[in-house]
Amino acid sequence: MKPIKVRLALLNFLEFAVWGAYLTSLGSYLFRVGMAEQIGWFYAVQGIVSMFMPAVIGIAADRWIPAQRMLSLCHLLAGIFMISAGLYASTCPGNPEFGILFSLYSVSVAFFMPTIGLANSVAYTALDKNGLDTVKHFPPIRVFGTVGFICSMLFVNFTGFQNTYAQLIASGIISLVMAGYALTMPNCPVNKKGKGNSITEAFGLKAFSLFKNRQMAAFFIFSMLLGVSLQITNGFANPFIQSFGSVSEYASDWGVRNANAMISLSQISETLCILLIPFFLKRFGIKTVMLMSMVAWVLRFGFFGIGDTGSGVWLLILSMIVYGIAFDFFNVSGSLYVDKKTDISMRSSAQGLFMLMTNGVGATVGTLAAQAVINRYVNSQPAGQLQIDGWHTSWLIFAAYALAVAVFFVLIFHDKDTKASGSDKNKAKEILSEDPEGMIDAI
Repeated sequence: MKPIKVRLALLNFLEFAVWGAYLTSLGSYLFRVGMAEQIGWFYAVQGIVSMFMPAVIGIAADRWIPAQRMLSLCHLLAGIFMISAGLYASTCPGNPEFGILFSLYSVSVAFFMPTIGLANSVAYTALDKNGLDTVKHFPPIRVFGTVGFICSMLFVNFTGFQNTYAQLIASGIISLVMAGYALTMPNCPVNKKGKGNSITEAFGLKAFSLFKNRQMAAFFIFSMLLGVSLQITNGFANPFIQSFGSVSEYASDWGVRNANAMISLSQISETLCILLIPFFLKRFGIKTVMLMSMVAWVLRFGFFGIGDTGSGVWLLILSMIVYGIAFDFFNVSGSLYVDKKTDISMRSSAQGLFMLMTNGVGATVGTLAAQAVINRYVNSQPAGQLQIDGWHTSWLIFAAYALAVAVFFVLIFHDKDTKASGSDKNKAKEILSEDPEGMIDAI
């Protein structure tokens, strides 16, 4: 492996290790400190800040501050506030105030969410500088992000942090390490052209002109609809699995005691599925790849809806396995698709727009809607079998939604370029020179 690929692999490892320390286990901690009905807000805020922060930070990285420096600054601030949230919670381990904990956590998340797109931009730029094709070489690098996520998950699981505030402190510390490491990345040049031109040019809002292209507009809309599913299992899978402990039949099951470790099978599946992306994208195109993701989400929720930690644990395991396709074939492939369809001058802002539609609008609506469903069918019931039945009903509702999106996607979205070629970037540059709005209709 080339040195630059090793460096980018470590970058991705740290990037997602920050997230893995709390993303799948925070719900269980909140459940234990009496915030079961507010879990949705802690996950929805990731979507709320993603509506504007990735786009704003991405524009700044495109126009004024090199992406690797912006990545470092965002992680520095995210780490400081996440550690502060953990330290506050440590002063009142049994009953932290929602307002204070949520505020500190939210500021941290506001600076973390843009780093996902920034890390992609840094990687794409570095690969381009070294003459490496992003579709071919980025997925194996991105695998190490999932490995980092898994390592953090297992760490908080086996240390017992998954049910305590310590997971927040662990995440913050990793974020500070990432802040330092990001400064060692190759420089990402900024695009200072367009001073004195229109407001759209000056602030890098050209990425929003992608909506003028019907194909790209449809892609972003379905990205938003699919983004509804992204945070549901992150926020509620752990509490769901641990809820079986309230029934004597399941109380001693390994999965009940090690929910985060069981969920880590999802990320292990990711590491394998990421490696399949180059083949599937080039062979079948974005429409088939995204459709596979949508069907996988139906199965992800559906298996949760009929499984348990006892004799039905194999269904939960199947749910973890299909997650790799559900997440990667949408999130990673979507990011690569956006990169191929946009010019380098708005690379970071285009990635920010993708984040806005998926982890922003989509994830916010999805998490809050899921919280309402779970409040109705789960939190309104006493602990025990009635709550478990409520969980099953909730997961089947989510599966029905994912199925509806898949059906509409087949009928509406039409991909003109089913097999991406290695010359996409050159075509984009040629077309952009004739199209001041940055539209790439011909690819």
